[in-house]
This record gives sequence, C-alpha cells and structure tokens, in this order.
Amino acid sequence: MQPQNPLNQRHLNICPSVFRNGDPIISISELAGLIPESKMMKKDRGRFSLLCDMGDLAALLVESSDIRSFLEDTVGMISRYMGADACSIYLYEDNTKELVLKATIGLNPGLNSKKVGRIRLRSGEGPVGKTYETLWPIREGRAQLNPNSKPAQVAEGKVFESFLAVPVMRGVRKFGVLVIQHEQQDHFTEIDVVVLRALSSQFASAIENARLWADLHKMGARPARSSDREASQSLRFVRGDSASEGYAFAPATRFRRSHGELLTDDGVDRDDVFSLADFYRAVQQTSDQLLDFQKRLTDQLLESASLIFDAHFMMLKDTQFINKIVGQIMDGMSPPKAVREVAGHYIDMFSSSSNAYIREKVTDMEDLAGRILKNLYKWSPEEKGFREDRIVIAQDLYPSEILKLASEDVKGIILVRGGVTSHVSILARSLKIPLVIADQPELLNLPEGTPVFLDADIGHVHIRPEKSVAHQFETLKKAQKPPALMKNAVSPLTRTKDGVRVHLLSNINLLSELSIARDFKAEGIGLYRTEFPFLIRPKFPSEEEQHLIYKRLFDELPDQEVTIRTLDIGGDKVPACPNSAIREDLEVGIRSIRFCLRHRDIFDQQLRAILRAAADAGGFRIMFPMISSLDEFCEAKDAVNDCIRSLEEEGLAHHSDPVIGMMVELPSVLGIIREFAREADFFSIGTNDFVQYMLAVDRSNEKMADYYRPYHPSVLRGLQDIVRAAKEEQKDVSVCGEMAHEPEYLPFLLGIGVRRISVDPKFLPSLQEMISHMRIADAEDHARRLLSESTLRGAREVLRRGRLEV
Repeated sequence: MQPQNPLNQRHLNICPSVFRNGDPIISISELAGLIPESKMMKKDRGRFSLLCDMGDLAALLVESSDIRSFLEDTVGMISRYMGADACSIYLYEDNTKELVLKATIGLNPGLNSKKVGRIRLRSGEGPVGKTYETLWPIREGRAQLNPNSKPAQVAEGKVFESFLAVPVMRGVRKFGVLVIQHEQQDHFTEIDVVVLRALSSQFASAIENARLWADLHKMGARPARSSDREASQSLRFVRGDSASEGYAFAPATRFRRSHGELLTDDGVDRDDVFSLADFYRAVQQTSDQLLDFQKRLTDQLLESASLIFDAHFMMLKDTQFINKIVGQIMDGMSPPKAVREVAGHYIDMFSSSSNAYIREKVTDMEDLAGRILKNLYKWSPEEKGFREDRIVIAQDLYPSEILKLASEDVKGIILVRGGVTSHVSILARSLKIPLVIADQPELLNLPEGTPVFLDADIGHVHIRPEKSVAHQFETLKKAQKPPALMKNAVSPLTRTKDGVRVHLLSNINLLSELSIARDFKAEGIGLYRTEFPFLIRPKFPSEEEQHLIYKRLFDELPDQEVTIRTLDIGGDKVPACPNSAIREDLEVGIRSIRFCLRHRDIFDQQLRAILRAAADAGGFRIMFPMISSLDEFCEAKDAVNDCIRSLEEEGLAHHSDPVIGMMVELPSVLGIIREFAREADFFSIGTNDFVQYMLAVDRSNEKMADYYRPYHPSVLRGLQDIVRAAKEEQKDVSVCGEMAHEPEYLPFLLGIGVRRISVDPKFLPSLQEMISHMRIADAEDHARRLLSESTLRGAREVLRRGRLEV
C-alpha cells in the first residue's frame, strides 16, 4: 500500500492550505502530485506542466523589445495555457495611485490596444481593485450577476461570465493584478486559482527583469510631469513612520539602482574635450573610491566580508573591458562615448544571458560605468547625485543596497513605500542610519539637493525647513546624552523595586552591535540573527565564511551566554542569491526552518560552522525559528546531532553538547506547548510573529496596522500558557520581540512570570530603569486583570489604567 498523501486528507481546501501571506507554501513542482487524481482534470494536468517549465516566460524577456511587448506576449501565453478567452494585466502606478491596464488579449478586434493605458481603477474598486487591496484571489462564476463587477469595462462587446483575478506580488511588494476571463459560466475551478497564483508569483519576478530591460532600451530618467513638480514644490512637511531612530539635516538625493541615464546622455560632454589620460584618471579614481567604500564597510561589518563591490572590481580588472574602451578612444571616439558604447555592449550581452546570475550583473555594470563617467566629468555631488553626506529618498531598498549606502556615509534614508520590511529596518538600525517610511511618492520628485531635516525618532520629514526647524536639529544634537554618561548609568544586574532578579539580554543583528551590548552591560546575547550574511551577499556564505563570523561572536563574549538562531529567511527577507531553485522555494513561501530542512546542505553548513566556532564556548545555545510541529523540532535536532557526528569523524574541534531551544512564534504550537516544553531546552517568544500569525495581520502593511493588537485577549492568554508550560517543566523562557521593551506591556510580562528579556541593546538603559520602579506583586495583579478581560476594549482600558498604577 502506498503511503497516503497528507494533503489528500484535506482534499486541498484550496487557498488557506496551499498559500500563506499571498505566496504558495509548497513547491510548484510538487503541487500537481499533492492534488487528488479525482479532482484533477486533463486540462489541470496541462496547466501544471506549465508551472514546471516556465522557461517560456524567461524566454519572453529576451525576445521582447520592451515592457509592452513582454506584457502582451505574457497575456497571450497565459491565456493559451489557462484555456481562457481573455487575459489582462494591471500594474499599479505609484504616482497616480491607480491600477492601469497594461496588456490584454481576447477582446473584439481593435479593442485591445484602445483599452491599454486607458482603463484605470483605484485600489478597492471592482473585483480587480479589491484583489489588489486585499491580496486575495477573487473568482466569479457568474460575473454579470455581481453588481460590483467591472468586467464590462474591459470586455466591451463580449460577455465574460467567469472571472478570476489574483494579485501579482513578490514577498511584501505588490505590483498589480493578473486577470483571466471566460464566456462560459463557472469555468474556473479551485485548481485554476492555485495555478494562476503560482504563475503570478513567477510573473512578479519576471516583471522586475522586464523593467530592467526597459531601462536598457529607454534609458534616461523621464522628466517629472508639471503636476509632479508642483506637488513636490508644495511639500513642506511629511509625517511618516520611524523605522530607525536618529536625526539628519542634509541635502536630499533620489536613489536609483543604476546610473543608466548617464549611458545615453550624449549631450553632456559636447563642450568638453577629454583625453585618454583623463579616462585612466577616472578609472583609477573609481577604483580608489570603491576601495575606500569597501574598507569602511568591512570595518563596520565583518558579515559583508568585502563582497559588496567584488563585481565592480572584477570588471575593472577585466582587460577586455578596459582595452575595448581604450581602443575606441584611440580610434577617435570621445572617452565618455567610448565608456557608454562598451558598457552598453556588456549590458546587452548580460541582459540576454540565460543565466540569472549573469543577468543580475547588468546593474553592476551600469553602476560601475556611471561612476567612471562621474569621475571623468569631475562632477561635484550637487551635479549628478553623489550620495555621500546626503539624505537618500528611495522607493524601496534591498539589504545589499543599504550596505552600499552605509559605505557611502549617507546621513539618512526616506522610503516612500507604504510598509516597512523588517530586515531593511533592522539593518538600518544596526548601521545607525536614520530611516523613515513615508507613503508620499511626491518625495521622489524633489529637486536634487533640496534641504531636508529628518526626525526619524518620530517619523517627521521637513522639506526646506525654516531656520527655527534647523535650529531645533542643533538643539536635539546637543541634548543627546553622551554614550559614556549612558554607560555609567546602567547597572550590571537588574532588579525590580522589591528585589526580584530580571535578566536583560541583547538582540544582535550584526557584530558591530556587540560593543553597544557590552557598554550597556547586557548579560548575554538572547538572540543572534544569522540571516544577514545570507541576505547581503551575491551568494550564500560558505561554512568557512560563517565560521569566521561566529568565531568572532564567541571570542568577543567568552564568558557570556550566546543564543544563535539558525537561518530565518523568506517572507520579506529575500536573499540576493541567484540560485533559481532557492528563490523559487522562498517565493512560494517555504521559509525559515522549513527552508533549512528542505535544503539540508545549506543547513548542515551553518550548523557545522556554529558548532565549530563554539568549540570552547561556555554558554552556547542553538535556537530554531518558526517551529510549527514537534516533528520539525525533532528533525532539526537530528540535523544538529548528524553534524556533531560528522565533525567527530573528521576530527574537527566542536561543541559536542549544545543546549537546543526554539522560537515560539506560531499559534500551532499552543495546543501542544507542554510537549514542546518537555522536548526543548528553552523557549524564546518572538512576539512580533506570534501576534501577526495569531491575528492574521501583516504587520508590514500599514493598512493592517490597526489590526495588529498585542493586547488581544487570545494573544495575552497564549503568552501566559507558554510561560506557564516552560516553568512547569523548569525550562528557561524569554521574550525577544517588540513587546519586551514597550512600557505598556512590560508589567504584564513580568506579571505572568517572564524573568528573561532580550531587546535591541539601545533599549537596555530605559528598560532597566522601568523595571527598577516596578513591584512584582503589582505586576501580577495587573496581569490577572488583563487576563480576565475577553474583549479588546476591556483589555485596552486595563492597559491604560495599568500604566498609571504599576
């Protein structure tokens, strides 16, 4: 008898079981096999074959001359494979805040091109707008009966009864909506929803490449429309959200992923004459600048291991690249034009490659050529957007880009996206770069060099500030406590007012933060996040590279407890690694411990590196993230034991008996929390994800912010159950999420028995101060009153009174 497929038992009750946060949580190649044969028709099997061979979609990128033709080819391909009478793609425009029809097929002859670009929908308008707003598919079997439907706008002259729309998104970034339609009623099935969602996930990745392709063929920034300029000129104050605290007062510059506009700007040098010597000078100056950036970055971040600019140096060392430019100059071409010509040749070559890693070198080539041109022209920062000593305004940023900005000594960052990804904000905080998230696209149109005062402590952006505001900046700088004064104010031990001991530990993202943790007398590292070397490098770090980082961690803290969390990527933490299989898994939702157990080679390398680095460490602990079942936890522990055995066989020094615990983040563990407490050596409660998954709220989405309520009765009672289970089994339990340092929740946590708290090191002084004024008896009484409430209103009122009483 063949083993029964676990998903067959659920009969694939479609979206909730197969998708999480808008992304598939099982691999595409396995999807067809997980659906009961009785539910899969012949057409369904054909559609799954499309998912397993998406080379067609990649080929469209190479064969299409621009974004428009790529989108037109895409809707044609999807329409054919899905057996749809019509297919349309809507993309969201940030400037107009509208969904715009960008490509469609299946309408009456002559209507397709007339509709493209003209049909515009607001977020939430009709089923297309609703799909974009909610990030959830909408399937209609009789669309004409739905008064809220707007298919008639797209389907003039035809009646499409069946309608299916899915969001186009990648991680937390959403681009638009993919729609298919059919004249037959009830044509699309639940399986079509799964297939189209998986297609849209792959399409989202392709659309980024399509935009890059368009940049290569139509380089040069589009001049801001007069309405854009007027809107940006009228901007004086923007209220956003603080993602990384601090102040900055500096000229603003817009972040662009490349200097692509320079590569077609032939008119720039018409009045200047440049020599071959000028070109060599510019190349040397570019190399010196990159070396300086890299050295600064290496001094700040061992995790980067000087890899951020490696591609640039490899190109500079490529004699073919340099000699081609020199040859053009020797033949009489001006040096700027020669740089553009040769760089353009390489860009076209990289773009057409079937290798994803090579295609990604386009941006590196653009960046390098742009830097050479800037140095050739001897431009000052005011002339062409150098970012040193500037406040950078960007639509979004990857972790590697944050590192490049840090190496260039930017003073602050403003992101104009609506939400904030946790790894970007964490990285900015670790690098001490003030960061504000402001959903105000007009900021991107500010003239180069516009003075901006960034108050990232409260999320305020002042454009062209008055003298009084500038004076406020100087006052704030003077009012900041000197680090030495703050260090002296912190005691090595923390106790409540009635003498109860509370252990304060530190969350660490980067090794550069260890000095702050030591200065503020952290009693150890309660959470060391290991994902950043994976996020910021062009390839995953090897065992030896990881060993170097972890060894430095243990060497810096020889006598203290250090808890290392294994790799936690996926979701909004997407690595720069070009491996297509890895990216596919992450994009469809296989993340964290599931990713590690699926990719044992990556997991084993990390575990071996950790065990080797901790060979002489005393208080060493390993912690697994996103555990959802006892089976996962035991499988992860088995992986550790397998690595210990292999290291023993190889005769390599290692830690042979690590303490192994788990993050408590998912609601699925609550029902079996006592069994977990018997199996794990310790718990660490990640309140951010615990609240998010408990309440089904995406905390990075500002539209959902009001629903992210840590005081929800189910959350509070769940936390109590976790702490009680750990204490009954005499296991350590700590809290390492945002709730741990928030004044309104601290009394509750102490009241339910939490005595170990791990926070960002900057919160340690204020946290110790708050705890020193609290009595445990009062905190326990406060916790009892909170736990007795069954409504949000009641819990909120207890919290309000508690802040005054405790």
